[in-house]
Amino acid sequence: MTNATISFGLSGFGDVLQQKYEVLQKKQERWDPARTKNMALTGLPVGVLCHFWYNFLDHRMPGRTLRRVVQKVVIDQILFSPICISLFFITLGVLEHSKVSRVKKEIVQKGWMLYAAEWMIWPPAQVINFYWLPTRYRVLYDNTISLGYDVYTSYIKHEVPLDDDDEEES
Repeated sequence: MTNATISFGLSGFGDVLQQKYEVLQKKQERWDPARTKNMALTGLPVGVLCHFWYNFLDHRMPGRTLRRVVQKVVIDQILFSPICISLFFITLGVLEHSKVSRVKKEIVQKGWMLYAAEWMIWPPAQVINFYWLPTRYRVLYDNTISLGYDVYTSYIKHEVPLDDDDEEES
């Protein structure tokens, strides 16, 4: 519950920061609380999933040797990151009542941008996470690091246009 709540709060706060920047840049007129609510709500399933993922990793891959930590980081990045990114877009798609075709398009077109950013941010952060922190503090640590990433996520979701060259199917 704590991990989901922290993830919810920081996901919403990241969007507030991004929107405040957009207002200052005159890209939008004012803060949109519905958008922040939806962005915050994406933190709930992601926070819960991360909680269980870290418990699973520690159970299946015990130890804190450098080799073990590198294994966890690689598995986390290759396997789990795309799942979290997809869950983010799927959750927003449900909340925004988007067509399945639009959600798929966002995952393909915008998801790679988030995934590339994750490769810059998360491997060093996860080395610290897996090497020094107990499992119960991992989601809190992740969310603290992720505040900047949450701002970027909000930017990618709301400011980067989709390539609509091909017609969407219903």
